Amino acid sequence: MDIPSVFAKLRPSGSAMAVSLEENSVEMDLVEKAKNFVAEKVANMEKPEANIMDVDLQEVGMSGIIYLAKVSVSNPYSVPIPIGEIKYTLKSVDRVIASGNIPDPGSLKGNDNTMLNVEIKVPHSVLVSLIRDIGADWDIDYQLDLALIIDLPVIGNITLPLSQKGEMKLPTFADMFRSKDV
Repeated sequence: MDIPSVFAKLRPSGSAMAVSLEENSVEMDLVEKAKNFVAEKVANMEKPEANIMDVDLQEVGMSGIIYLAKVSVSNPYSVPIPIGEIKYTLKSVDRVIASGNIPDPGSLKGNDNTMLNVEIKVPHSVLVSLIRDIGADWDIDYQLDLALIIDLPVIGNITLPLSQKGEMKLPTFADMFRSKDV
């Protein structure tokens, strides 16, 4: 037997290849339908919701000012959900004046609202550079962007983006004399 005839016996016939391709096509369609079904169910699934409730001056110290953002998060599930991380960026006059993250800040209570306190430390040197925005009313216009990264079992991490614009009061001289060392 010569080599070409051995390969001819090993090669599937045209009809066998066609059946194999049809089976692969049916399997691919089934997998695609399953993916679409799961994606649709996840998209329509109830998810935690969050709101920035307030941003206030918390503390004044020698190295900076700490602002406190209060974030309310509602958990629609009966079990606690872990928060993987909170990322924040505080901007004024389109400039970043503080950014950071809080790793593993705890969990959301089941079927309840959880109040999260996000401390944002702003160095005095940054505030001095914003002197034009401060003006006569002794406040700064800000934009706070937060990202709550929540770990949903089976689904994985989801990010709840939050943003709020407003005005923050700067500390007065009286606040500075009552201050702690930050």
